[in-house]
Amino acid sequence: MKHNMGSADRIIRTFVVAPLLVVVGVLVGPTAWLSWLLYLLAVVMVATSAVSFCPLYTLFGIRTCRESGVESHPSVGSGAR
Repeated sequence: MKHNMGSADRIIRTFVVAPLLVVVGVLVGPTAWLSWLLYLLAVVMVATSAVSFCPLYTLFGIRTCRESGVESHPSVGSGAR
Protein backbone atom coordinates (compact mmCIF):
# COMPACT_ATOMS: atom_id res chain seq x y z
CA MET A 1 0.00 0.00 0.00
CA LYS A 2 1.57 3.27 -1.14
CA HIS A 3 1.34 6.41 0.93
CA ASN A 4 -0.95 9.05 -0.54
CA MET A 5 -1.22 11.52 2.37
CA GLY A 6 1.26 14.27 3.12
CA SER A 7 2.30 15.40 6.58
CA ALA A 8 0.12 18.54 6.53
CA ASP A 9 -2.93 16.46 5.65
CA ARG A 10 -2.14 13.99 8.42
CA ILE A 11 -1.69 16.75 11.02
CA ILE A 12 -4.94 18.47 10.04
CA ARG A 13 -6.88 15.20 10.23
CA THR A 14 -5.39 14.21 13.58
CA PHE A 15 -5.37 17.51 15.46
CA VAL A 16 -8.23 19.48 13.87
CA VAL A 17 -10.83 17.30 12.16
CA ALA A 18 -10.94 14.31 14.53
CA PRO A 19 -11.22 16.41 17.74
CA LEU A 20 -13.84 18.61 16.07
CA LEU A 21 -15.90 15.55 15.16
CA VAL A 22 -15.71 14.30 18.75
CA VAL A 23 -16.78 17.69 20.16
CA VAL A 24 -19.72 17.88 17.77
CA GLY A 25 -20.63 14.31 18.68
CA VAL A 26 -20.68 15.22 22.37
CA LEU A 27 -22.82 18.29 21.67
CA VAL A 28 -25.30 16.21 19.65
CA GLY A 29 -25.75 13.87 22.58
CA PRO A 30 -24.24 10.51 23.51
CA THR A 31 -27.34 8.48 22.63
CA ALA A 32 -27.98 9.97 19.20
CA TRP A 33 -27.05 7.85 16.19
CA LEU A 34 -25.39 10.91 14.63
CA SER A 35 -22.93 11.13 17.52
CA TRP A 36 -21.85 7.52 16.98
CA LEU A 37 -21.38 8.22 13.27
CA LEU A 38 -19.22 11.24 14.11
CA TYR A 39 -17.13 9.18 16.55
CA LEU A 40 -16.63 6.54 13.87
CA LEU A 41 -15.53 9.18 11.37
CA ALA A 42 -13.06 10.56 13.94
CA VAL A 43 -11.57 7.08 14.37
CA VAL A 44 -11.29 6.71 10.59
CA MET A 45 -9.53 10.09 10.34
CA VAL A 46 -6.96 9.12 12.98
CA ALA A 47 -6.46 5.63 11.51
CA THR A 48 -5.92 6.87 7.96
CA SER A 49 -3.48 9.51 9.12
CA ALA A 50 -1.59 6.91 11.17
CA VAL A 51 -0.98 4.75 8.09
CA SER A 52 -0.67 7.69 5.63
CA PHE A 53 -3.18 6.10 3.29
CA CYS A 54 -6.72 7.16 2.42
CA PRO A 55 -8.77 4.78 0.24
CA LEU A 56 -10.94 7.65 -1.02
CA TYR A 57 -7.84 9.48 -2.24
CA THR A 58 -6.99 6.41 -4.33
CA LEU A 59 -10.53 6.28 -5.70
CA PHE A 60 -10.40 9.93 -6.82
CA GLY A 61 -6.70 9.95 -7.79
CA ILE A 62 -5.71 12.46 -5.10
CA ARG A 63 -2.22 12.49 -3.65
CA THR A 64 -1.07 15.05 -1.05
CA CYS A 65 2.41 13.69 -0.40
CA ARG A 66 5.59 14.16 -2.36
CA GLU A 67 6.83 11.48 -4.69
CA SER A 68 9.52 9.44 -2.95
CA GLY A 69 11.55 8.86 -6.11
CA VAL A 70 11.82 12.43 -7.33
CA GLU A 71 14.69 12.78 -9.77
CA SER A 72 16.79 15.92 -9.72
CA HIS A 73 17.53 17.93 -12.82
CA PRO A 74 20.43 16.30 -14.72
CA SER A 75 22.55 19.46 -14.89
CA VAL A 76 22.27 20.22 -11.18
CA GLY A 77 25.31 18.99 -9.29
CA SER A 78 26.68 16.96 -12.20
CA GLY A 79 29.34 19.46 -13.16
CA ALA A 80 28.06 19.72 -16.74
CA ARG A 81 27.93 23.26 -18.10
